Amino acid sequence: MKLYFAPGACSLSPHIVALEVGIPVKLEKVDLAKKKTASGKDYLTVTKKGYVPALELDDGRVITEGTAIVQYLADLKPEKNLAEKPGTYERAKVQEWLNYIATELHKGFGPLFHPGSEEEKKAAKAKLIERLVYAEKQLENSQFIAGDHFTVADAYLFTILTWCKFVGIDLLDMPALSSYMEKINNRDSVKKAFADEKAA
Repeated sequence: MKLYFAPGACSLSPHIVALEVGIPVKLEKVDLAKKKTASGKDYLTVTKKGYVPALELDDGRVITEGTAIVQYLADLKPEKNLAEKPGTYERAKVQEWLNYIATELHKGFGPLFHPGSEEEKKAAKAKLIERLVYAEKQLENSQFIAGDHFTVADAYLFTILTWCKFVGIDLLDMPALSSYMEKINNRDSVKKAFADEKAA
């Protein structure tokens, strides 16, 4: 399998999950501005969406959208219990958090990374902080975002939280999120993912 990624992007999340479950993936770096891969391929032939991540299966089929990819990878190795058993309350909670991270946090960074007035950015930042506080409250009573062990939702949340420093959000103001970030950052899969992407 091949994972198309861009440094600093949300494609870090499926990379972490692949490492957690022990599924080897070949990394292919994408220049998102030029829509070209490191090997010179037109990235729009991989996915018309033009953004990362994309996971190319061994038979050439492609899965896009980070939340779909992480669940697919986790389900290939159910014994690792990274997405919980289908049809259970625990699985629904993992999916609940994946959706919250995607719609309330990930999307919330958009206005802060794109052109806009200072007033618009200030409003977007305030809304994003409000959404982060919800995750902070969850982590005050839970070791991981969806329960008592690491899941695909943690890989995604960690990835999104790495962007806080680029938009002037100090996680030290949120002690549970801050210690959570430190804990996830120390996982072997995360260290390796950062090293692999730097080397690619």
